[in-house]
Amino acid sequence: MRLSLYEFRTGAETYGGNRVVYDVANDTAAFGEAHVEGRALVWQLDDTTEEAEGALLSRRMDIDPFAEWVMRCDRIDFPPGGVAYRHTHPGPGIRYLLEGELDIETEGRTVSYGPGGAWFESGSDPVLATASLHNPTAFVRVLVLPAEWAGKRTIRYVDPADEDRPKLQRPTVFLEHRLALS
Repeated sequence: MRLSLYEFRTGAETYGGNRVVYDVANDTAAFGEAHVEGRALVWQLDDTTEEAEGALLSRRMDIDPFAEWVMRCDRIDFPPGGVAYRHTHPGPGIRYLLEGELDIETEGRTVSYGPGGAWFESGSDPVLATASLHNPTAFVRVLVLPAEWAGKRTIRYVDPADEDRPKLQRPTVFLEHRLALS
């Protein structure tokens, strides 16, 4: 399967399929069929092996098409100096930075993102996310998760002691939708 993220500056209209549409101005998301007048982000999941032409970011993912999956769209907001301690998730996804600055440390390297930056996380590779010290930071993402994770918190800290540390980031779940892949 391939997950691709597209950005549309002047509106978007989708007619179904395994797509999540995020309306940036209204901070809302829809699955499948949607119409957005202004700036929109669209994540598309399909079984193509070809590169996704025009995509901001696109990645092949090894997921079992006969298993049950959900697509979750959520937003994570950090106050200045917020940290998501080193963690994993049960499934992959693509993130898009809406505002602020975020350093993502994974696989032995650190990449800094500003507004409009997009990145892929495998879910299984540990990630440390550190927000700007001076500005609020927020990203929106779509995760592809095993169905048993529907409605559950997905962050799993690498160091169990981090579970008890203060969490400054705030998640907002917009939607979860069961997928029919086979």
